[in-house]
Amino acid sequence: MSKFNTKELITIFSKLGEQLSNPDATLTELINNEHIYNAWFTPESVENATKAIGNMLNEADLTAWLTKYNIEKNSISKKVGLILAGNIPLVGFHDVLCVLVTGNHALIKASVQDARLIKHVLEKLVTIDNRFATQFSFVERLVDFDAVIATGSNNSSRYFEYYFGKVPNIIRKNRNSVAVITGNETKEQLYNLGHDVFDYFGLGCRNVSKLLIPIGYDLATFFEAIEPYKAIINHNKYNNNYGYNRSIFLVGSEQHLDNNFLILKEDERLTSPLAVLFYSYYDDLKSAEGLINTQAENIQCVVSTAPLNVKSQVVDFGQSQHPQLWDYADGIDTMDFLTNLHTFEAER
Repeated sequence: MSKFNTKELITIFSKLGEQLSNPDATLTELINNEHIYNAWFTPESVENATKAIGNMLNEADLTAWLTKYNIEKNSISKKVGLILAGNIPLVGFHDVLCVLVTGNHALIKASVQDARLIKHVLEKLVTIDNRFATQFSFVERLVDFDAVIATGSNNSSRYFEYYFGKVPNIIRKNRNSVAVITGNETKEQLYNLGHDVFDYFGLGCRNVSKLLIPIGYDLATFFEAIEPYKAIINHNKYNNNYGYNRSIFLVGSEQHLDNNFLILKEDERLTSPLAVLFYSYYDDLKSAEGLINTQAENIQCVVSTAPLNVKSQVVDFGQSQHPQLWDYADGIDTMDFLTNLHTFEAER
């Protein structure tokens, strides 16, 4: 049974949001040093992720989100195993948040790539209200659980389905995001699209890995707008990926465009290698919608200002890595799943 009413949860998590938006000395030190353990987690990336969550945890949005669900109806606390990804900083926080606010117990198997940040954030939460201290545990192996939320690759998802298929579960696979360009974008909008491509080095499922462009579109316009992001090539691991993929394309005589920090290649696939952005042409918006809808199960979100009729979430340029509380991964309502775990048990 939940120890908190909805009003208390809004107050507690809005306080946590304030602390993440305005890092203290301890959190600042963690932000600045995380790259020692994971080279992809640069101070800029960790700060962006931390403040994005802080901004998400505001009183107005928490109120709109939490009051949609009958949280206080939960009579029994369930143990929910969480297998968190580690591709970008704090990527598993939303799953942890959902488990905690629904009054369930989170059994957290953190990624080795991102274990320190999530532990520190939860330590802050306990400092705000120590009743949360008994509502989560960090574990090396999931045992004695009532439900599971696991995030991984297409390969690991098969493992997850085999081991966790007998309990209520949400199992997430690889997804990528797409941008639809119409040719009417301003230079500022295309610059903002650069955030969707380059934030967190393109490692997130909400990062754009594929452009859909109208026939005849001049990609030089896009290259010109994203020129301010050129410093990304100074990151050693990104540079290594860029150099490797450029070599592969050159040796294979594969046609591509290159601005010395990003490679554009015409390709029907959604998932592009790091430092590479695939693109495809479309005839009209209806055909673009068709391309998106046929791949809906592989798309996390679509970045565009075009009036698209698609199954996937559509966000404005520059906003793919700023989801709101109700923007659920893979379009699966995590809160609905967690508040109705008792119904799964009744069905078994």
